[in-house]
Amino acid sequence: QVQLVESGGGLVQDGGSLRLSCTASGRTFSSDLMGWFRQVPGKEREFVAAETWGGGTILYADSVKGRFTISRDNAKNAAYLQMNSLKPEDTAVYYCAAGSSMPTSGYRYWGQGTQVTVSS
Repeated sequence: QVQLVESGGGLVQDGGSLRLSCTASGRTFSSDLMGWFRQVPGKEREFVAAETWGGGTILYADSVKGRFTISRDNAKNAAYLQMNSLKPEDTAVYYCAAGSSMPTSGYRYWGQGTQVTVSS
């Protein structure tokens, strides 16, 4: 059974930083895209960032470009999202996803989400 487990969410002040982690089990994702998405209650889930195997292609949403950095450790079957200069509008549940050939959609596997709250 494939599982993705996120961790690292929490409460941080405006301008602060957090690092989210996503650990996969059940299969290896070293040759797949891994991505991060976020969702606010009442709104659609939105793309945040994605990275291909080996980091050859990295894509960010315009809203996080320059502030967030995606990375992965294929040896650990893990992905990370370093979030700096956080803003209140970054408050959301953040999900990691894997198993797609397209960076912004079509992911087969999803984590349970981790809450990120940025206070003003």
